[in-house]
Amino acid sequence: MKTLRYLKPFATTALVAVMLAACGNADEVTSPGEGQFATGGTGGSGGSSGGSSGGSSGASADCPTGFLNLGTVANGTLRSCGIPRLVTGNLTIPFRPGTAYRVDGKVDVGQDQGSDAQAPRAGTLAGVLTIEPGVTIFGGVAEYIAVNRGSQVIADGTASRPIIMTSLNDLNGGPDLKGQWGGLVIAGRAPINRCPPTATSFPANPTACEFRFEAIQTINWGGNAPTESSGILRYVQVKEAGYEVAPNEELNGITFGAVGSGTTVDFVQVHASADDAMEFFGGTVNARHIILDNYDDDGIDTDEGFAGSVQFAVIFADPSEESRCFEASSAGSTVAGLPLLRSSPKVSNFVCREGLATTAFTGQSQGIVMNSGTRYDFLNGFVYSANTSVPCLDIDAASTVAAPAPTFRSVAFACAGGAYRTTDNDQDTQPAAIFAAGTNNIATGYTQTFSQVFINGSNESARVATNPTSTSAFFLNVPYAGAVSGPNDNWYVGWTCGLAGGTAC
Repeated sequence: MKTLRYLKPFATTALVAVMLAACGNADEVTSPGEGQFATGGTGGSGGSSGGSSGGSSGASADCPTGFLNLGTVANGTLRSCGIPRLVTGNLTIPFRPGTAYRVDGKVDVGQDQGSDAQAPRAGTLAGVLTIEPGVTIFGGVAEYIAVNRGSQVIADGTASRPIIMTSLNDLNGGPDLKGQWGGLVIAGRAPINRCPPTATSFPANPTACEFRFEAIQTINWGGNAPTESSGILRYVQVKEAGYEVAPNEELNGITFGAVGSGTTVDFVQVHASADDAMEFFGGTVNARHIILDNYDDDGIDTDEGFAGSVQFAVIFADPSEESRCFEASSAGSTVAGLPLLRSSPKVSNFVCREGLATTAFTGQSQGIVMNSGTRYDFLNGFVYSANTSVPCLDIDAASTVAAPAPTFRSVAFACAGGAYRTTDNDQDTQPAAIFAAGTNNIATGYTQTFSQVFINGSNESARVATNPTSTSAFFLNVPYAGAVSGPNDNWYVGWTCGLAGGTAC
């Protein structure tokens, strides 16, 4: 397991959760808490029906109906209430002071309803897990939440009351560590580049194109619903997640498996993931306003036909292991050496800082690496590193540079390791040619003037931005490159940790 320590002070907070909300229509809703807990009980036996709740200075006296009372954590300041292991129908995790909610093993939201959105798998039940603003959820090593195909998570926080998903170590005031719990996995029914061997073109109704999660092979994703919604993640922190289940098979901070474009992902931070901060396996989900920091592997990892868009992304890490801001592949089914469904991510208004001058890497690191047929569009961004071992861009494989090739517009590089990596692949000249073919790009000669890693300074403000709306209808047209236009642009303030205007991590 990758567990690089960051010895930052942790500010213990006793502000977390309770007050049970209504549970939907009786004819389609399983009672809140119905399902097995790690202790073998059922949700129906957990807690009282609301009762008294402790103030913010101490643990609440009990748990809401449907949640198992597991004692206290954080030196007795928080009541630990176990979330049902299976959520079907509608279940709300309510906010009340003095309560934190435990991922006690694996929490499944719904049962896998299969790849066909028009014909859910017989005998399966969907679930909707609603998490109120201000709630804190925590887990231990290998404990995670899985939202299965056909189900939803509604985690809709606010700037002043973000939803926090973190570890027991964090709540107990331990040092800022990685890999302390499993994280969040969301599985959807959008298209994915994993089709039967007989397929020679991507099918119009790809119900047979599905795959299992490498780390947890009971979780499947993929299908025929590109615009499906798996719910909402808004004003959410995911901290200290990521877990290596087996060699090269890891849980991430957040894993999106074939998630559809109807899903909302906005104002989300993933801090200190032991693997990727966010990984997208196929799907079409879009995201705005994301902070990905102190990850071990990749900030954004895209794979298996992912075709979503990301705007306003701050990605930075100082790992000792091999790492990148963007790792992009299109693994899966191929025809004549090209992906059956080519990954085609788009990102605009981003900042990538990969590695400090003092970082000692044990493997190759880059700002951006693309391979196996990915066709990426990068706009209005910056990639920089002070480390002489870190180049800005690496492109591998003939399928990646095949027409239409990746594009760069209004992107500036400032990497001490050079603009391009040209010593480890079969595309030594292509990175420079592809980058030079774009408009308003700077491969050398740009000096970064950011404050606090990602807030535009004078050199960033002087850059000419490209209108990104012709690349993706999801993008907003803003007149600047980078994720944060300057000191008055404060979209990251208040709901994050470890940044100016936020709490300690």
